[in-house]
Amino acid sequence: MIEFTPNNALEKYYIQIKQNRWHWLLQLFCRILLAYAFIVAGMVKILGERFASGLSEIHPMGAYLEALHHTGYYYTFIGYAQVTAGILLLIPSTVLMGALLYLPIIINIWILSYAVRFIGSYITSPLMVLANLYILAWHYDKLRFILAFNRFSKGVSFSNPEKYSLKFPFLFFGGVLLTMVFFVLFTRFGHEVMPQNSLESCKKQFMGTENETAGFAFCECIHIKGSPLDSCLETYENS
Repeated sequence: MIEFTPNNALEKYYIQIKQNRWHWLLQLFCRILLAYAFIVAGMVKILGERFASGLSEIHPMGAYLEALHHTGYYYTFIGYAQVTAGILLLIPSTVLMGALLYLPIIINIWILSYAVRFIGSYITSPLMVLANLYILAWHYDKLRFILAFNRFSKGVSFSNPEKYSLKFPFLFFGGVLLTMVFFVLFTRFGHEVMPQNSLESCKKQFMGTENETAGFAFCECIHIKGSPLDSCLETYENS
């Protein structure tokens, strides 16, 4: 393997990361969790079962999943793509390929979750995107060529160090923790109104508040009438 020779501050910092045992453990942890999530979700689709079957068909996310379930082999194709990405992440020699396949799928899930305010993946999907980006950053030595960064170095790939550094990167992991806290807090307080996954849980967020009547009407608009989310939100805001 050709030695990776750093030619700028970014590549020097990258080498420090690659030589740190804690960063190595983090990328391994991310790979395992991401692979598990997609293999499980993908197998549900391959077996022909509806994903998140507990959701009502008139729920915004439930309506989407019901329609997706009836797309035939397209639904199965998504399942195979997820399982393939998960398996590739688990194999050391195909991690980068798996992460590149994983990224567009999980970004789509993230945007979908935010668009319909689906509580089931509202927290996990952005965290999975960040974990996937971290895996891609871990393989910067290979990825930089397709990103037109090959002018920085002639090396093809960074070889594993003979001995990993055990210095704990407090600043980096502190940033990771703060990012996770941000998404959790945004999920909890970022939107005044969430459709939730059932009529009962939806109404709980309004009980005892000054918007209880309008809130209950919003929940019934979603879970009983089956109206579009935007329409129900507009009625709630006007109330």
